[in-house]
Amino acid sequence: MKFVTAATLALALAGCAAAQSKEPRPASEATPADQPYFTPTEVRSSGSVTVGGTAIPYQAIAGTLVVHPKGWTDTLPAERRRDKDAGGDVPASEASMFYTAYFKDGASAENRPITFLFNGGPGSPTLWLHMGAFGPMRVETPDLVHGSAPYRTIPNAYSLLDASDLVFVDAPGTGFSRVAGKDKEKAWYGVDQDIHAFTVFVRDFLSKYGRWKSPKYIFGESYGTMRAAGMTLALQRQDIDLNGVILLSDILNWDLLPDDPQANPGVDLPYVVALPTYAATAWYHKRAGAGRELEPFLREVETFATSDYALALMKGNSLPDAEREAIAARLHAYTGLPVAYLLRTNLRIEYGALQKELLADKGLTTGTLDTRFTGITLDPLSKVASNDPQGAAIGAAYTAAFNDYARGTLGYGAGQHYEGALDVYESWDYRHQPPGAGRALIALPNVLPDLAVAMKQNPKMKLLVTGGYFDVSTPYYAGRFELQHLPVPKELQANIAYQYYPAGHMIYVNVPLLAEMHRDVGDFIRRTDGIGD
Repeated sequence: MKFVTAATLALALAGCAAAQSKEPRPASEATPADQPYFTPTEVRSSGSVTVGGTAIPYQAIAGTLVVHPKGWTDTLPAERRRDKDAGGDVPASEASMFYTAYFKDGASAENRPITFLFNGGPGSPTLWLHMGAFGPMRVETPDLVHGSAPYRTIPNAYSLLDASDLVFVDAPGTGFSRVAGKDKEKAWYGVDQDIHAFTVFVRDFLSKYGRWKSPKYIFGESYGTMRAAGMTLALQRQDIDLNGVILLSDILNWDLLPDDPQANPGVDLPYVVALPTYAATAWYHKRAGAGRELEPFLREVETFATSDYALALMKGNSLPDAEREAIAARLHAYTGLPVAYLLRTNLRIEYGALQKELLADKGLTTGTLDTRFTGITLDPLSKVASNDPQGAAIGAAYTAAFNDYARGTLGYGAGQHYEGALDVYESWDYRHQPPGAGRALIALPNVLPDLAVAMKQNPKMKLLVTGGYFDVSTPYYAGRFELQHLPVPKELQANIAYQYYPAGHMIYVNVPLLAEMHRDVGDFIRRTDGIGD
């Protein structure tokens, strides 16, 4: 498991009920090039949610917008009718992107912020942020244990509708979104393809609903932070400036990922920036930091990680034995892992090994997205963890809640399957063409250059970076480290605010912390929306 659980891609079913007569109906692969695969859909409803003691009536719109691959123009179908080779370098594919939008009743579109929210994966729909964080309804899940049906869906007292209109968007092929046509996987499943799809979606949504003058925000979680950072520049190229960007559990430079760093000898930064999260995990499970407060303990570990530990790793095989043993002893003090084990790992701890070994004496594995979760170890003889207890604990609740809510309250989805996730992580096209490069680079993707150029071109755009201390899939210190290396001048560095929580990847599963995050994100939007300036 990487950022999300995996599932398989399915196309929408035809023959929908009369109330859903506008649902997408993908045509066969033999459809002529000038005929669309999908048509936009829209189902409206209304509701009200109380936030901070104030009732907020709203209009809900569940629907789809159709987007086309990069290079497509609205004249291309006509050109292809006349010349079958026209636009031959543009895939003959379409994506129907599902969204749920919430507009506050009676609010002026010009003065009302609008926020586009999405999860990541890659290959994840946005039911998590929708039903867990900021939609008008949320699912209740028990904290740190596995829940079971029946699952309760309740009004969300922490919906972000008090600060902004909201648009939750599912990536192509996920949720109720679909892709169709020749080379559809190549057209939509990749870093730059994905950035393009969401950029076009935002542009066309602004046009459809008359929101061009609104203060604009994007909120990305996990892989969605890479998408969001890339979109800042891509949107500017569509003449769309953002007021702000909110990143939750960010990973913008994949050279810092803790995934399998042992396969890339000589690149030691993933071990360095993941160490504070390992220490937080050991602290929580009472294997390190006894008697210490969490945050002062982590500041100490951060200093060690970026000084003595980083220097020791840089020495490689030339590290003297006495120094190696001294570093192992300090690692033991911060992680709770045995010194002998740390020496066998050459002082380099894979995140899956930390999950597997920390509580091995109890036969337990810690979570990936939230290391406070524990579950029975599936294979006691494995080198690394082979499951994520948190994903297993809450996935069914979120899926059930959204299916019931979409079909029962929003009136959308009859005759269709909601794709919980796509199994595209291993086949994703990770090539990215950063600004200034003449081609997509053969390297792990890094969207820091995109974000830096966007900030320089729009110095009023602000960033809020958030994360959890107990997340080893996107370690909090890796997120801070990468943004401390964002190539922007000092005055623009002041545009970035950081907020971290004693939580995992999905901060919002803990209700008191959801309340804090709601307050922090709402305050960020109110400070930066430009209204009253």
